[in-house]
Amino acid sequence: MDSIKYIGMDVHKESISIAVMNGTGKLVMECIIETKAITVVQFLQGLRGDLHVTFEEGTWAAWLYDLVKPHVSKVVVCNPRVNALLKEGSKSDKVDARKLADLLRGGLLRPVYHGENGIRTLKELARSYLTISKDLTRVMNRLKALYRSWAIACAGTSVYAPRQRAEWLDKIKEVGVRRRAEFFYQELDALRALHRAIRRDLVQESRKHSAAKLLREIPSVGPIRAALMAALIQTPLRFRTKRQLWTYSGLGLETHDSAQYRYVEGQLQRSKKPVQLRGLNRNHNHDLKNVFKGTAAWASSNPGPFHDFYDGLLAKGMKPEMARLTLARKIAAISLRVWKRGEHFDAKYLKQQAA
Repeated sequence: MDSIKYIGMDVHKESISIAVMNGTGKLVMECIIETKAITVVQFLQGLRGDLHVTFEEGTWAAWLYDLVKPHVSKVVVCNPRVNALLKEGSKSDKVDARKLADLLRGGLLRPVYHGENGIRTLKELARSYLTISKDLTRVMNRLKALYRSWAIACAGTSVYAPRQRAEWLDKIKEVGVRRRAEFFYQELDALRALHRAIRRDLVQESRKHSAAKLLREIPSVGPIRAALMAALIQTPLRFRTKRQLWTYSGLGLETHDSAQYRYVEGQLQRSKKPVQLRGLNRNHNHDLKNVFKGTAAWASSNPGPFHDFYDGLLAKGMKPEMARLTLARKIAAISLRVWKRGEHFDAKYLKQQAA
């Protein structure tokens, strides 16, 4: 225990505040170093013992994780949103580094997964694709908002079509507003070109990974969704069961209950009050949730085994919204099984209890 050193790093653009604690919680070192690779490596090489390092997920996390991992025994990239203890009391760079080291020593940090270097290119392409997709949607919404602000009805997608652009622009009589719409159209064209290029590169890169090939065999999972699943999950071994994947994907059900026991005539009895459901878990990967829910939405409205499964849920009296959620959980469970076991998709999975 004494040989273990717990290192908390508060990382910033130009400097890193570091606190080092031993196994008993005694602060043995504090320093501030420059945010440079050679400086970080030299600092770690100057320490002896079993080194455990932690820092918060952020702009520098991926770079710092790859940098320090070969030089330490353990790296924990922690999620600052769920580490409430970091927000208590005074706050400064030194204080934050001490808190991180102390929380690491106590095993109180929630880790963020960093670990599959072999899939880094696919992961970065997926992030680029998702970012450009969101930017594209934002510009399209701005265009429609502009037309609506001048009481011009713009339902449908024809407002975005290049062939009908002149017709739509003619509806705007104000010169400044028309010019603004033209700028939005230019931005839309540029983003569409980028979107096509990134989509092509993403699909091409995904073909190098066996996971994406297996996932594409699942009905309603096309090349883009398969590539996104492979990039966002990275490895199925992160999840011991399907329930852990559901929670990570925002498809896990949260329950809140209290006062579960009471005394009746001197005997301890469990309360018969039903467990209170509170809906889906809020802390999750939003992009992965969109992938599974999007797959379920498409599958529920197109012929195939998942559509039959969805119809069966409706026949049992389940509401459409809940049926689509159940279908999304089923797709997630099957995806994990196919990937983890290296199996090909089989329709018999739909007859088993997987959601």
